[in-house]
Amino acid sequence: MSRPSLVEIAPAKLNLALHVRGRRGDGRHDLETIFAFCTDGDKLTALAADDLSLTITGPFAAMLDDGPDNLVHRAASALAAHARVGKGVALTLEKNLPVASGIGGGSADAGAALRLLTRLWGIDPAAAQEIAPELGSDVPACLLSMTARGTGAGDSLVLVDAGVADTPVLLVNPMLPLATRDVFAGWDGVDRGPLGDWREGRNDLEPPARALVPAIGEVLDWLEEQDGVSLARMSGSGATCFALFESEEARDFASADCPEEWWQMASFVR
Repeated sequence: MSRPSLVEIAPAKLNLALHVRGRRGDGRHDLETIFAFCTDGDKLTALAADDLSLTITGPFAAMLDDGPDNLVHRAASALAAHARVGKGVALTLEKNLPVASGIGGGSADAGAALRLLTRLWGIDPAAAQEIAPELGSDVPACLLSMTARGTGAGDSLVLVDAGVADTPVLLVNPMLPLATRDVFAGWDGVDRGPLGDWREGRNDLEPPARALVPAIGEVLDWLEEQDGVSLARMSGSGATCFALFESEEARDFASADCPEEWWQMASFVR
């Protein structure tokens, strides 16, 4: 008899606004952000096994290493060690989202792995919450995968109602490489003030990201020109941008007209 598998979606992360307030002594940055998540993203499947293994499929599989440095692998190993679980798991990651693109990436996958394995191994979810910060600043938010205000390095979270649930959204990436560390290195160090109403906010990483990849500006200009857009902004450190739409019809019309050389995903905010 075949063993049942468990499936968990790793939803794409959106930073509705992202204010960089300063540099920290540990090399990270003090942030104020509103995290939101899409209904779509990568997909992680788990099957009980004697050993820990990871297989990567999907359109962006070739861009990832399936070895122990992969964040999914690291999350599974860390959770097993923390909870003293003497079990293995065969994990399959369907990589649908571009790598290193400002929408969660490995952090979303790691969060999905922690949620999935607490179910498979019967572990208290508090164990996943304890190890998530060790895996990366965005992993606690991606583990939660609910709309939240992030402060500190982005890992101090408070749930909020941003008023965007079920909003149609279109994500667009110009498919050009952009390293997070280079974007943060390009931030000018100016504190432009706290984050209040996220709709009146900004993404302080957009200027350095656009300096490195000017096509981000082209994507944002194109999104802002679409009918029915209420807001267009870059997510995280880029290069993915997103637009919130007034209707699903308007979003789908824009999606059909998106340049073929750009990656896109039509979804909804959770």
